[in-house]
Amino acid sequence: MKLFALTGLIGLSLSLCAALAPAHAADTEPTPPKATDPLGAARTHIAAKRWPAAIVELQKLNGTGSADWNNLMGYALRKQATPDLEGAQRHYDAALRIDPRHRGALEYAGELALMKGNLPAAEERLAALARVCTTPCEELDDLKKIIARYKANGNRYLP
Repeated sequence: MKLFALTGLIGLSLSLCAALAPAHAADTEPTPPKATDPLGAARTHIAAKRWPAAIVELQKLNGTGSADWNNLMGYALRKQATPDLEGAQRHYDAALRIDPRHRGALEYAGELALMKGNLPAAEERLAALARVCTTPCEELDDLKKIIARYKANGNRYLP
């Protein structure tokens, strides 16, 4: 009798465990973890304003076929202690060839145009952003502010 009761308790315990376990359909696989951002390390350096480290990280990746990669490389080149404006221009242009609607590249190329004293080019980038953005659009708002500040300072760029 004791053996029968013990067997019953074990069976009941196993049934409870099975009932509490998550159920999966036979034809579904658990969702794989999201792929890591290959630009993550560069983004971390950029967020910390470590421009040379960001550039090195981006060079390791050599993602010249990516609009995001080109945009980040242009940004890091433009922001470093001794800005490489021509290098930044090449990368923004490449990003926009790959994705003409890339909001980050449009904004930053507009700011670069102001750094070079080219207000018409900045306003062209602003117009392009206005065509691709829906509200709210941080890139559009930021470039509007930068252009307004440029004009308020006698058409001089102030970082």
